[in-house]
Amino acid sequence: MTLLHSTIRWLNIGTVTAACLVMLLMMAHITLDVGVRYFINGQIVGTLEWVSFYYMVALVFLSFGFVEMKHENIRVDLFAQMMPMPVQLGLYIFACLMGLAFFGMLFWQSLTDAIKATARAEEAMSNFRFYIWPARWALPIGFAGALLAVLSNLLKSLARRQAL
Repeated sequence: MTLLHSTIRWLNIGTVTAACLVMLLMMAHITLDVGVRYFINGQIVGTLEWVSFYYMVALVFLSFGFVEMKHENIRVDLFAQMMPMPVQLGLYIFACLMGLAFFGMLFWQSLTDAIKATARAEEAMSNFRFYIWPARWALPIGFAGALLAVLSNLLKSLARRQAL
């Protein structure tokens, strides 16, 4: 069981590290574009497309699993905190099962969409050929990370017999 939890943990650390690298790359790209505009009155063609279709998508979706693993998602548990521990555990298990179903469906649909986009070499409308199919893969990777994090949290909760 510990091996499963640590594998899921390291997978989510890997994806959030990739998201951080994408953020640094995005900051460098935008800074360079602003510098080119300011100093030589030019532009880097495609900055808007890169930021919109690649950087932001990867930044948001690749970090899902890590956020879930750390229990940092938005929670409204004001009333649940006042309930007895067994009820809290029951509600937490129910929420985890719903999360597994939710992220499972999102993973499956986004995986299907990514496969279709890759097969047809999906492009965005722009002044130049701009492939967006690689960015489609950030969604199933992120949803898989979240799915695995929910599963890990559920198993930890069951083992401890305590809501996390």
